[in-house]
Amino acid sequence: MKILHTADWHLGKRLQDFGRLQEQRDVLAEIVQLANQEDVDLVLVAGDLFDTFNPDPLAEDLLYSTLKDLTAGGRRTVVAIAGNHDNPDRIEAQDHFGRECGIIFAGFPKTEVKSHALSCEAKLLRSAPGFIELQLPRHTAPVRIILTPYANETRMRSYFGTTSLDDELRQSLRGHWETLADTYMDKEGINLLMAHLFVMKRGGEQPEESDDERSILQVGGASVVYTDMIPPQVQYVALGHLHRYQEMAGGPCPVLYSSSPLAYSFAEADQQKYVMLIDAQPQKDVTVTPIPLKTGKRLLRPRFKRVEEAVDWLEQNPNCYAEITMQTTTYLTSEERRQLQQAHESLVTIIPDVRDLEDEVEETAPTIDLTQSMETLFTNYFKNRNKGQQPNERLQQLFKEILATDPE
Repeated sequence: MKILHTADWHLGKRLQDFGRLQEQRDVLAEIVQLANQEDVDLVLVAGDLFDTFNPDPLAEDLLYSTLKDLTAGGRRTVVAIAGNHDNPDRIEAQDHFGRECGIIFAGFPKTEVKSHALSCEAKLLRSAPGFIELQLPRHTAPVRIILTPYANETRMRSYFGTTSLDDELRQSLRGHWETLADTYMDKEGINLLMAHLFVMKRGGEQPEESDDERSILQVGGASVVYTDMIPPQVQYVALGHLHRYQEMAGGPCPVLYSSSPLAYSFAEADQQKYVMLIDAQPQKDVTVTPIPLKTGKRLLRPRFKRVEEAVDWLEQNPNCYAEITMQTTTYLTSEERRQLQQAHESLVTIIPDVRDLEDEVEETAPTIDLTQSMETLFTNYFKNRNKGQQPNERLQQLFKEILATDPE
């Protein structure tokens, strides 16, 4: 059985004042083409389908038309779950219509897909809260999937009956997974888990995450799920949330973040994006092949000491979004900023790094980490000037609007 794993589409997302919808159309068309080319049987979309709870109608149209295209006229099944950027009720509202052409939606960790005959070639054999078992065309072995869409801690505690301790919550989630695996996952089928969570090896190094996703990791380690919680029956774990392709160690099987299909922030600058192709059989280890995606502009963040060098680079690299840092002895003039802006239609940000270049080697005072995003730099500056106080949401929104304003 061939399975395609993708995640974090974030449809409708912008890069400051730059729309990305056409790039999203193009990269999703590439994913559909890959699914057809590889003749996959099942597609897993592991959350963050949209970028906001109330997506633009064009983003909604792109999601549902793409998922329908992925079904190949009902021959291929698609299973999609909600992420932390999605409205789970909105996602589940389309489930009845989705199943008419082979798409199954789950918005909540204990969603139960109602058992009935699908109008496509697949069959829903069994379901339970957070679980489905499917019979796919061309295969005698069923595929079982534990589904764990994102839920905040309040919802998680209500679903799993805990009241306070994070370890209690993790033990309840682990028990839920183990019960489903012990009840439904024997060796006669293909056993999968799909989740939109922050997953890492217990005691291991924290995985990389983009600026947009850091809010999901709570202070003190709450909401972190460990790979040793995954039931031994599971053959592959399809994760969403982190935007970089990475495999989490410490589990009984491959535990992978597939990556987002496009780079969505400069924390993902120059990252290669992927979808995962999984070849699975009952009772055997799966084979995972990362397939690089070719569509979409790269995000690049070069540094320069002279405006002429920056202009030359910008003119030679038109097919990217650029965030450039100018290391100079004086602030840029309005004319220099205009030269830079006119040299590139997708120049997102110009970061001034004003310093005495001759004394740079001897400099001992701490310097600002200019690899951070402009929003992070602003937040750190505000906290430094206001005794550690965070800027409120209104002030952060005003700052974002200033960033999106063209210089005069």
